[in-house]
Amino acid sequence: MLDTVLSGLNWATRFSDPLAWLVLGAFLATAVLEWVDDRERARYAGVAAWALFGVFWFSLIYHFAFVQKSVIEGVGTLVAVPASFYVGYLLWSGRDSLFVLSRAVLLMGVVFFPFESIPLLRQLLVETVTDQTAVLISLIGSNPEVVTGHEAMVNGERVIAHGGYIIGDKQYLYESTFVFANGESPIYYTILIACTGIGSMAIFAGLIAAVEAPVRRKLRAVAVSLPVIYALNLGRNVMIAVGFGEQRFQLFPELIMAVFGLSDPRKVSYIVIDRIVAQSLSVVALVGITYLVVRELPEVLTVVEDLLFVVTGSEYDLRAALDVPPGTDSETAADAETAANAGSDD
Repeated sequence: MLDTVLSGLNWATRFSDPLAWLVLGAFLATAVLEWVDDRERARYAGVAAWALFGVFWFSLIYHFAFVQKSVIEGVGTLVAVPASFYVGYLLWSGRDSLFVLSRAVLLMGVVFFPFESIPLLRQLLVETVTDQTAVLISLIGSNPEVVTGHEAMVNGERVIAHGGYIIGDKQYLYESTFVFANGESPIYYTILIACTGIGSMAIFAGLIAAVEAPVRRKLRAVAVSLPVIYALNLGRNVMIAVGFGEQRFQLFPELIMAVFGLSDPRKVSYIVIDRIVAQSLSVVALVGITYLVVRELPEVLTVVEDLLFVVTGSEYDLRAALDVPPGTDSETAADAETAANAGSDD
């Protein structure tokens, strides 16, 4: 029975890319209808978009939980399925603030999918991040070789190999793989699109662009989020590459191999440093960056409050809880002063 379920989830993975474009199209229709002030049709389109979004996340459960073996991403994907359908229900029920979240999802996709789907952009981003990671690794005294690899056929399947060994988890012939000498069998660590930070940057870019606020404050929010995410992600790549490549995290090997279904004991360091340590730290970092963003752009709290309502079913006033002013921008202050002066003149 379990094998049948897993086979079905794996089969669903092949539909994730076309579903992603359908989701973006539905959210685009929602945004356009809302912009032309056709709120009722926008509501129908938004409900359909969120339903498709739930199906999209369902198609990725197997990838994150069983291919990537990521506890955080696997659980997050599993939660996203019912959450997406629930958002659609709330939008149908009249919670119009969710139009902002719908617009944010669209803009996140607009930032992310060109790098995911256009080969030239994807290669440029991956190899740039690889080069910068290599420089940082060299600064701490480690000097792995960076290679491209070559296509080979193994048991009738196309793989990418180097020096007679298969480079795991590598789809494209980019110069993006670090080779760490480890006796007779080297360890390979490859920078993928997921290792570039573009996903997290797309989330914040979408949130910032979706809300209505003065451009000056939006630019400040961008300044305290995107560069910070990019820099922290480079540090994360260095930590994982060196931790895995030099086998510095061989902790509880038997337990980790059993829980994550590993056959190669050297993968223990990778699971510990990436799937456990780095991903946990990433959650903490994203919470901290969110706080910095809402200090500059309090309008983002509307989206955060909606997300908390979806998860908990309770309303929250985060402005009061976080002591965030409604708008501290000089433009807002100037407008208020102008209005006050006009009133005193009457």
